[in-house]
Amino acid sequence: MAKTITVRVEDTTYDIFKKAAEGQKRTISNYLEFAALNYTVNETVVDDSEMKEILAFENDIKKGLADISAGRYKVIG
Repeated sequence: MAKTITVRVEDTTYDIFKKAAEGQKRTISNYLEFAALNYTVNETVVDDSEMKEILAFENDIKKGLADISAGRYKVIG
């Protein structure tokens, strides 16, 4: 069952969404759903090759986290 989400955006942001939706011949609602899903799938999920690279450095990552926990490094954010 479809759900309704209310989002408040500035006029300039709305205009950008509206133009993008029109460019794809979509409603704004459909465009936002498409864009959010596309971003979520493509930007927040690690693909197989990226995961392989991460796992290749798993021990280094664990050692780095242990060093941080032990106070040997300072994390600057």
